[in-house]
Amino acid sequence: MKTSWRSASLVASAAAVLALTTACGQEQGSTSSQNVGAASTPTLGTGTIAGTGAGTAGAGTAGAGTAGAAGSGTSDQAQSTTAASAGQLTVWNSDEYGEVLTDSAGRTLYRFDKDSFEPPKTTCEGECATTWPPVPAAGATAAQGVDKALLGEVSRPDGTKQLTVGGWPMYYFAKDTKAGDIKGQGLKGTWFASAPNGKKASTKGGGGAGDTGDAGGGAVEKAGLTTRNDAKLGEIVVDKNGMTVYRFMKDTQWPMSTKCTGACLDKWPVVGPVDKNDTEGILLKGYTVFDRPDGIKQQTINCIPLYTFANDKAPGDTNGQGVGGTWFAINGDGEPIDAP
Repeated sequence: MKTSWRSASLVASAAAVLALTTACGQEQGSTSSQNVGAASTPTLGTGTIAGTGAGTAGAGTAGAGTAGAAGSGTSDQAQSTTAASAGQLTVWNSDEYGEVLTDSAGRTLYRFDKDSFEPPKTTCEGECATTWPPVPAAGATAAQGVDKALLGEVSRPDGTKQLTVGGWPMYYFAKDTKAGDIKGQGLKGTWFASAPNGKKASTKGGGGAGDTGDAGGGAVEKAGLTTRNDAKLGEIVVDKNGMTVYRFMKDTQWPMSTKCTGACLDKWPVVGPVDKNDTEGILLKGYTVFDRPDGIKQQTINCIPLYTFANDKAPGDTNGQGVGGTWFAINGDGEPIDAP
């Protein structure tokens, strides 16, 4: 570690770690297949859609910033997802997320961490399927450069057939209203745009290269946690994609509880579980996973629940710092930076 002020913490004994982890507590009731061809290349946000073929919507500029976070108070009407077919799939070369899979109309396809890919299984039903409409399997064909063998289908409980890519069931997000929208990315720490191989699209632009969540049964990608030196804030914690990690001052440590629930998570996605061996510069006392009342598993440092900010669009952004006087970037011990 480059910083000496934390060295004593990092060599704490296993007994001390266990004791502090136990002290965190958990207040459970706290509030809180087929193939595709080519298409024209419309510009969507800051990236482009590759491939050609008839029926691709959104030709021309869709406008920068269309990948804004959901839950920002907009009254977008849900897009129609009742088409008989996703048609010829397309690969969107997004500057922010790398290669992202879309349907023939340019609508982003998503995958759900609580599903599984081997064997393919969908767990999004009822109200969930209203917010995240399943992509029909019938008529879907592979995008140019995508192995058609990756496309398949899974039978849903209602008997309909849902498209799978690399075994993962595919969904739309109801708040995506036009080609190029990617408002569902990272929501609740479990929904991610799909790369062309069915893995998670990467915020590094790696097209899912960093996806390790393919164990099925709700496996979560290891985000990784480390620290970096920010010019304004000093040493702050970031995830493996370089995105700033925050804490909410209304949450509590002992017992652990969260006040960020529901729509709050649209703007402040939780940091999923990260193995302690996948950290650098992080205090490992009180480093435990919080079983939230909403069923989401959230990583903590020193018993402090961790979040990212949906309005941080690129590594190094700290747009969440000081929001509402309650959200702050943290150092490797979980302490808030420049909090009152």
